[in-house]
Amino acid sequence: MTGTMEGGDHGAESQPFLRFNHESLPQRVCFASGEAAARVRAEAERLGASRVMVIAAATEAEPAQTVTADLPVVLRWDEVVMHVPVEVAERARAAAAEHRVDLLISVGGGSTTGLAKAIALTSGLPIVAVPTTYAGSEATSVWGLTEQARKSTGVDARVLPCSVVYDATLTVSLPVPMSVASGLNALAHCVDAMWGPRVDPIDQTLAGEGIRALAAGLPAVVADPAGLPGREQTLYGTYLSAVAFSSAGSGLHHKICHVLGGRYELPHAQTHAVVLPYVLAFNAPAAPQAEQRIAAAFGAGSALDGLERLRREVDAPKALRDYGLRETEADDAVQAVLDVVPDGNPRSVTAEDVQRLLRAAWRGADPRTMTAATTDDSTTTTR
Repeated sequence: MTGTMEGGDHGAESQPFLRFNHESLPQRVCFASGEAAARVRAEAERLGASRVMVIAAATEAEPAQTVTADLPVVLRWDEVVMHVPVEVAERARAAAAEHRVDLLISVGGGSTTGLAKAIALTSGLPIVAVPTTYAGSEATSVWGLTEQARKSTGVDARVLPCSVVYDATLTVSLPVPMSVASGLNALAHCVDAMWGPRVDPIDQTLAGEGIRALAAGLPAVVADPAGLPGREQTLYGTYLSAVAFSSAGSGLHHKICHVLGGRYELPHAQTHAVVLPYVLAFNAPAAPQAEQRIAAAFGAGSALDGLERLRREVDAPKALRDYGLRETEADDAVQAVLDVVPDGNPRSVTAEDVQRLLRAAWRGADPRTMTAATTDDSTTTTR
């Protein structure tokens, strides 16, 4: 999905005429708790698959076996590594070619889906994705590979899974802390989609509903980890977040997290969960209409108040130093972040801004300090 708005104005309310281009991604979505095996089998049959490669980390071996038990599997692949190192992708690509695979089925989180995408990027093989976390990669045409401590991303129609099977029962075993981090990663997709480089009103509408669903679902998961209603709402919000993000494009938040993850091997979901409030506090004063949409989705007086209320309720990850980042590395990452700041960010970004943001995220400081530091010098837009 791609979207653009003419005239450089991403806030539909401020335009005399509504003008934008929006493309929806061609993908079949099957949402049915408890029915993953039947739905995956139906998708494989619909695609005429006869030689299936199942990609699932060792920790997901049991659910992957259950979901794919009735399929013509010729290869089960469990070398799944965070951020998809190029050398791991190359080995998986070679194995898929050797076994003459005609369908990839990924069962797992973002790293698993990411590896399937890396194979599809060079082979064109179709993917049926079965998510077990709230990463959202299954609903985007974005790929990512890491080489020599640098994570590269791109957009390619070949990597979009042709089908996604959402079964909330497969997420019940995801521990609560990981569920929270993964769900906040999905929430970051929504926030970035509000002011991404290709954002349009449809993206913002999807992102707003995604925020609402995630803000309702995550506390329910914390309160009742084995219950399906919270898990289903969180999966639903995850899908919406990913569709909006894929269309709007990667914003400042994701660029920062890709740098941190690729350079320092930080855990993906937790990094997103920590960094999100600081980017929101930095950008929100310069994007009042987007900020109001986010606040409304949270049912809060301000976007940051809504996010912080949710983070307290679910005991969100708080500081990058808790996940292995050293303070010197926070400073070291400044130039790498500046090099990838996306076009059209709501406000200009300086080295001092990035350093202040990363240091605050490293300490786990109150994100409101970012708002106070940026209010006076922010450039207001109408997003």
